Amino acid sequence: MLKKIDHIGIAVKSLDAAVPYYENALGLKCEGIEEVAEQKVKTAFFSLGGVHIELLEPTSPDSPIAKFLEKNPHGGVHHLAFESSDIRGELAHLKEKGVALINEEPKIGAHAKQIAFLHPKSTMGVLTEICQDGEGGCSCGH
Repeated sequence: MLKKIDHIGIAVKSLDAAVPYYENALGLKCEGIEEVAEQKVKTAFFSLGGVHIELLEPTSPDSPIAKFLEKNPHGGVHHLAFESSDIRGELAHLKEKGVALINEEPKIGAHAKQIAFLHPKSTMGVLTEICQDGEGGCSCGH
């Protein structure tokens, strides 16, 4: 049911500071910036070799990204996301296998994708996201 690595989420204090590094130093093109109010973040996406890099800036002091940045003031890799063709089936399978789920039901994330997180205590210390393309797309044209 997992299809590929969809993206790597990287927490940053400021997209205004981080995007130029990815564009100017690394030569990548920002595909768009989007606010995901439900997740309390602004995101910027870059694509390289079929995998996206998602920069995440907190929009609220109580967002999970703000809490991550409190512990990791320089930012860093926040999560690894796998694309699934059946997110609900994948979550049921993982729960059956004893994996602790942060989200029992999918939520809406960037690009209108359905997303759910797995607890790092069950995933060798890596916050893991399962995502599935949703209906429609984001305001940035993806």
